[in-house]
Amino acid sequence: MTLREAIKQYILWRQAHGAKFTTGANLLRQFLGHADGDAACDAVTTAQVLVFLAGAGPLTRHRENKYYALAGFWRHAISRGHATRSPLPDNEPRSPVRAPPYIYSRDELRRLVDPTIIEASRRGAVQLDAITFRTLLLLLYGAGLRFSEATRLTLADIDLVEAVLTIRATKFYKSRLVPVGPQLARVLDGYMHFRGRAGLAQGEAALLLSNRDGSPLASSTVHAAFDALRRIAGVHGAASGRQIPRLHDLRHSFAVHSLTTWYRNGADVQRLLPVLSTYLGHADLEGTKVYLSMTPELLRQASLRFERYAGGGQHA
Repeated sequence: MTLREAIKQYILWRQAHGAKFTTGANLLRQFLGHADGDAACDAVTTAQVLVFLAGAGPLTRHRENKYYALAGFWRHAISRGHATRSPLPDNEPRSPVRAPPYIYSRDELRRLVDPTIIEASRRGAVQLDAITFRTLLLLLYGAGLRFSEATRLTLADIDLVEAVLTIRATKFYKSRLVPVGPQLARVLDGYMHFRGRAGLAQGEAALLLSNRDGSPLASSTVHAAFDALRRIAGVHGAASGRQIPRLHDLRHSFAVHSLTTWYRNGADVQRLLPVLSTYLGHADLEGTKVYLSMTPELLRQASLRFERYAGGGQHA
């Protein structure tokens, strides 16, 4: 089997097992520009791989993605008998540790969703109005949604009677139901009335959140708006950890604040972790456990729990 055929087979195998594998597939196709796709897999040399990885130097995120795409392919090729060895270098430099997410304080969140501050940040905006922007921010924090999940919501996905959102075919090809609290449900109800007054599309397939002209929200526009909002709200980040708080950190903050509240209320956090994992749409529990050591407040609550347990006090 040729390299080209083996890569095609591997991509189909990954996608058949539920992975979108868009980035990995594109990287493997790009690699064919550095090797002879009509030759056997064993014809690929380490030198060709290094050229594709862009030679020596620190392991950037893009380089790391290339390396892992090739590593996954060669494991598959060897296990299927398409190759007898891997040409990947065994001295690949380690990538730098990622900066931890920024966890917003309750006070910072209040400022970021303050209608007056948001209105001031959107003064003169052509497309993204203040009420749509605020509704998006509240969905990202109040329901822990990813940006793409929130901006793809349609009117058919909003059940205000049951206060449930339907998140369809998301990052891991999974759909899930996301219950929302009464405060967020009221915000969504108010936004639905606003949409009607603004003359936006009302069909079930219409996007919940859109620009003034009904077009989808662009990631670049929203991130620029969020940077402006942070400056006006005085949210600048901390001396340690991530220097610039991101829009995506609203989702991380939702997760950490949920865990902190559970610890504070004496809930069984280990039992509730799978619930939070499902709610967030994580592929497995490992993606959720990372939040357990994310903030001093969370660690303080966990320590207090252990002290009560060690002292013979009540615990959940």
